[in-house]
Amino acid sequence: MSETATIETLSDDGSFSAYVARPDGTPRAAIVVIQEIFGVNAGIRRKCDRLAEDGYLAVAPDLFWRLEPGVELDPDIEPEFKRALDLMGKFDQDTGIRDIEATIHWIRRSEGVEKVGAVGYCLGGRLAYMTAARTDIDASVGYYAVGIDNLLREKHAIARPLMLHIPTEDGFVDAETQAAMHEGLDDHPKVTLHDYPGLDHGFATEFGKRRDEKGAELADARTADFFARHLG
Repeated sequence: MSETATIETLSDDGSFSAYVARPDGTPRAAIVVIQEIFGVNAGIRRKCDRLAEDGYLAVAPDLFWRLEPGVELDPDIEPEFKRALDLMGKFDQDTGIRDIEATIHWIRRSEGVEKVGAVGYCLGGRLAYMTAARTDIDASVGYYAVGIDNLLREKHAIARPLMLHIPTEDGFVDAETQAAMHEGLDDHPKVTLHDYPGLDHGFATEFGKRRDEKGAELADARTADFFARHLG
């Protein structure tokens, strides 16, 4: 069952919508699904629905609401891809983390689900890392996270488990950046990195030409096991 919820900001200066997918029966835990640069589109909603099928309460907040509420873009359509890049350039990531934190609070307060994880993709993968460092999230997963090398200074604040999926041929994350991620995080007791040789950015998307079926299934199986262990 799915619905749209309204969540108040932490500073009470506004509210934003979130796609909510509910499992049958009592949720085993909750997971915040953090969007790519394309908004809460059909692919992100499908991620939520799949998590609900696995017994989780899944919530995808509209993080671009201050720029263009309800925007949904298709990465396979060039003008929409360019529009998404423009939105990402205007997006305030620090404020976005506060909205993710508001979503975590809403889940615990309004839904009564104490254990909360997060999973994010692309920009959302970066935000999942930031969420692990800046909030009390119980476990986080980032797929093809961008720009983690300039966030390594925050790694000491990561106190709960974090998993990152890294495609080695990511067109937005070069080999030097990937090396910096490994150098900075391989010895972190709470962080697990998985490389996916030959795969590109977006390999685990639900729809469209970017998906690699074998790679997506492997990463998603690792994510499912990770959440089962840390949100159980």
